Amino acid sequence: MNIRIRVATNQDRDDIRDIHLQSFPEEEGHLIAEFAGNLLSEESDPATVALVAEMGGEVVGHVAFSPVYGGVNSKCLGYILAPLAVKPRYRNTGIGTKLVEGGIARLSEMGVNLFLVYGDPKYYGRFGFGAEAASNFVPPYELKYPFGWLAILRSQEGSNEQAVQLSCVESLRNPALW
Repeated sequence: MNIRIRVATNQDRDDIRDIHLQSFPEEEGHLIAEFAGNLLSEESDPATVALVAEMGGEVVGHVAFSPVYGGVNSKCLGYILAPLAVKPRYRNTGIGTKLVEGGIARLSEMGVNLFLVYGDPKYYGRFGFGAEAASNFVPPYELKYPFGWLAILRSQEGSNEQAVQLSCVESLRNPALW
């Protein structure tokens, strides 16, 4: 199985939408598909990173990482992973893992030390995400499932004892996504 991970482009928009519509229940799928599409054209500083997985020329998976900001000067503190999906027939083949690891590696090379996710602790724990690392970072919106707020903090540089209220890119400013 030859999986190619590459940067997503606007030409991938329909494929990305389809992946999320197939991967989530109907109402949630439409919400996440719209969010994923909006992220592709999100203008942020630093830029959002979106990757797709291809097999045999078919786009079969997608992940996006967008910057989060905090502190008094609202500087970029790290990135949040959202959304992630793999077409149902390609699940449990390692594609999701390759997408997550590829995004984290790419951002780490850019000097990013904080990675956040709001998701299943069992799944994301495999990559090193944990609740303790996320405890000093207050999400932009109230969470329906607070146990899913997780982080990887690779460096204590810039972190402090006080909780930091985070803000996010415009595409993620929808309480229904939280």
